[in-house]
Amino acid sequence: MDKQLFTISVFTENQVSLLHQISMVFSRRCLNIESMTVSACSIPGVHKFTITCKSTREMMEHVVKQIEKRVDVLRAFLYTDDEIVFQEVALYKVPTESVLKSQDIENIVRKSGARVLEIQPEYTVFEKTGHTVEVKDLFEKLQPLGLRQFVRSGRIAVTKAPHELVDEFLHHQNKRRDNLISKEK
Repeated sequence: MDKQLFTISVFTENQVSLLHQISMVFSRRCLNIESMTVSACSIPGVHKFTITCKSTREMMEHVVKQIEKRVDVLRAFLYTDDEIVFQEVALYKVPTESVLKSQDIENIVRKSGARVLEIQPEYTVFEKTGHTVEVKDLFEKLQPLGLRQFVRSGRIAVTKAPHELVDEFLHHQNKRRDNLISKEK
């Protein structure tokens, strides 16, 4: 079976050791996490893990089921690139002297859609937001200038669905809870 890149969105309570528990699901299956970002999401008290991994659909569906078994995980969803809107952010630190001597730097920055974040006598920092291919392309173009530092974020993503799928799940759970409470009365 062909491996492809999948994105998993995991909605959780913000609890200690959850990152370890989720990463162990991948480790036990000898799967490498390509990128991971974690942040608060639009639901108060809920955090969203965005994880990318190359594998087969069957394996990734199994991984999602295992992640959902964790107590602090509300829901996990599996996506392919065509089901989400996604980006990465990268920072590039280049010697200012090289930037000033370069005949192509203006063209490189304009064509890549990068922007200058900071200029100091010793270095210039560029920022690029885009897909992995675009981030890597700018890396290759800036490397001959003596690239001193490079860092890129993991993928961040939102679904193309009109609303967040975890909202439906939470609404359904609240209805179930309310029904159970009314039956007890």
